[in-house]
Amino acid sequence: MTPPASDATSSSSSSASSSSMVPPWLAALWKRSITLFPLKLVGNTVATLGFFPLYFWIMKNAGQAWVLPLTPVDRLIAFWPWLLPVYLSLWGYIALPVLLARDMRELTGFSLGCAAMTLLALLVFWFMPTAIPNFVVETTPGTSLQFLKMVDSAGNAFPSLHVSFSVFSCVVLARQLRAVGAPLWLRAINVAWAAGIVYSTMAVRQHVLIDVLGGFALGVAFGVATRRRGTAAVPA
Repeated sequence: MTPPASDATSSSSSSASSSSMVPPWLAALWKRSITLFPLKLVGNTVATLGFFPLYFWIMKNAGQAWVLPLTPVDRLIAFWPWLLPVYLSLWGYIALPVLLARDMRELTGFSLGCAAMTLLALLVFWFMPTAIPNFVVETTPGTSLQFLKMVDSAGNAFPSLHVSFSVFSCVVLARQLRAVGAPLWLRAINVAWAAGIVYSTMAVRQHVLIDVLGGFALGVAFGVATRRRGTAAVPA
C-alpha cells in the first residue's frame, strides 16, 4: 500500500534533515576511514610488529654507544611517570594517517615515508650508536614503566624515532584534516597530541634534548618531502 503523499514527503524531509546534521568534514573523514580499510589494518599491524625485532637486534648488536650529554633543558624537565600513557599512545597516533589516507597513493606515500625514515635512523643507530645517560629512576615493580625500562634500554637514542614518527604523523594528519575542512579545534588537538608525545619522551627519561631535536628534524624533513606537489587541498 502506497503511503499518503504527505507521509512520503515527511519521511524524505526527515532523512534529508538527518543527513544534513552530519558535518561535511566528519563525513569525509568517515569515507577516508573505510577506504582500503582491510589493507590499512593488515599493513599497519605487520609494519608495527616487524619494526621491533630489527630495532632490538640493532640495539643488542651495535658497537659501543656514545652517551649523549645533558643540556640545561634536560635538567629542567622533571621526571613525570604519569606521562607514560602519552608516550605509549604513539602507536595509536601513528595509525591515524594510515586510517585517514584518501587513496592508495596517499597511503603509499605515508608508508614509504615511514619506511625510509626508519631505515635512515637504523643506519645511524648501527654506524653511530648512542645512548642516553643512566638516569636513576625509581619504578614500582610490576608497573608498565618498569617493563619499559627493562625492555627499551638507553640505546638507539639519536635520532629519536619516537619523536620522528610523532612529528611525521602530525604533519601528514594536519594535511589530511585541512583537506577535509576539519574545524580548528580538531587540528589543534592533533598538534597538542604530537607535542605531548614529544615532551613525554624526556619526561619518562627515554630521551634527551639532543636526540629529540634530531628526531624532530627527521620527522619534519620527511613530512615536507612527502607533500604532494601542485595539488590543491580538496575535501575527500
